Amino acid sequence: MNLLRIELPSRLHDYGLLIFRLAFGFCILNGHGLRKLGRLMGPEEIQFADPFGFGAAASLGLATFAEVICAILLMLGLFTRLALIPLIIVVSTAFFTVHFDQTFSQQETVILFGCAFIALFLTGPGRFSLDALFFRKTR
Repeated sequence: MNLLRIELPSRLHDYGLLIFRLAFGFCILNGHGLRKLGRLMGPEEIQFADPFGFGAAASLGLATFAEVICAILLMLGLFTRLALIPLIIVVSTAFFTVHFDQTFSQQETVILFGCAFIALFLTGPGRFSLDALFFRKTR
């Protein structure tokens, strides 16, 4: 029965985390953050959901911070767990305020982002990150 079991060297775990961080960080940045940055910096009046009562401009600014700055930090693996907190908040808010009553196919993207960000929060950035380079534990 060992034919059905695929074993990989444990060092590949960190390559997997690198790919995971880069893929989800790039997707949230490119697919969502840069558009929000354009809206935030654009000349039009800001119209954006305000689920916490901060005002549309502040809500858009906070979402843009998460989806641009925190996404870049995620890809670099710098302050990774701290950067993931705003991202988890943004996708959770999007799920419960915008996508909750939609069909699963419309919810799927936000669910995937949420699960990926929670998984990365639990695992950490891995060996191929600036966190690992700058904040190595001394033994």
